[in-house]
Amino acid sequence: MQTLTVDLGDRSYPIYIGAGVLQQSLLAQHVRGKQVMLVSNETVAPLYRAAVCQSLSEFEVDEVILPDGEAYKDLAHWNQIFDQLLLKRHNRTTTLIALGGGVIGDMAGFAAACYQRGVNFIQVPTTLLSQVDSSVGGKTGVNHPAGKNMIGAFHQPVAVLADTGVLNTLPDVELSAGLAEVIKYGLIHDADFFTWLENNMQALRSRNADALAYAIYRSCEIKAEMVALDEREAGVRALLNLGHTFGHAIETHAGYGQWLHGQAVAAGTMMAADLSCRMGWINADDVDRIERLFKAAGLPIKPPADMTPAHFNALMSIDKKVLDGRLRLVLLEAIGQAVVTDQFDQAALMQTLQGVR
Repeated sequence: MQTLTVDLGDRSYPIYIGAGVLQQSLLAQHVRGKQVMLVSNETVAPLYRAAVCQSLSEFEVDEVILPDGEAYKDLAHWNQIFDQLLLKRHNRTTTLIALGGGVIGDMAGFAAACYQRGVNFIQVPTTLLSQVDSSVGGKTGVNHPAGKNMIGAFHQPVAVLADTGVLNTLPDVELSAGLAEVIKYGLIHDADFFTWLENNMQALRSRNADALAYAIYRSCEIKAEMVALDEREAGVRALLNLGHTFGHAIETHAGYGQWLHGQAVAAGTMMAADLSCRMGWINADDVDRIERLFKAAGLPIKPPADMTPAHFNALMSIDKKVLDGRLRLVLLEAIGQAVVTDQFDQAALMQTLQGVR
């Protein structure tokens, strides 16, 4: 097992990474009171609920099991968590445990942020995407029909338990989706890691334990560093959104759950790379490298064929990075170096929206 720390002063917390983490006595160390509310979904709960409950035998454990999928990441299903918390009379020393992928982590975290004005929660991510991205950093929330993750709060977990062993039950398409976020870290912050991914993508897709452990550790290490510097995304943390403005538009247009988040991020990142090239910041060879890596990861490189520039413009106009009416995008100055900017050529953006289709 490897351990990282997200350094936020008195709100710092550990990320435990390794095979068999769930079988160790780590969960109990981070439960504040005697009550626990386990939040999971219909797919994950049958697989891992028993292991979690076994490690919490000294606590009063209740549970809420939600439907599986991005389509259910809404206020109505989020409210079911409060129904159970109140029905079971949980007090403000309760601890919520999010057992699942990014949807469950976001919903349980948001519920923890709001219940009695804030209670503790622990992330137990069960997908590669949630292990390397959404479980770390305290972003929580739900979707609105008009935009993804537009309702939420910053609320940090007290611990993250990333058991790499659970990835053995992850479908291939979900593994690929997680690799999109792993690739992102190389693109925005670590050119050497990007090269390592080029050389080890087949090992990752084959679920080589050592390769996956390194990719997860390095991804979390980069994210933890950025979160520590900029918890509420006023500066450097926004770089983590490479490809997400385009990607969120894809998810919203297609209908939540039709495209996995990582698939949309991959296509969105290719759009960001294309615009960066049109701006003269990276060259065509860089774009080709990025495209080859996404293809090697089994990810799409283009948005849905029915998406027009008008669709993108309408949906991106309500993106969370819009400030004072100006759209900001994360673009690449080089592989391993990114920037958040509103100084891009509108004609070049239009060419990107038209040219990648």
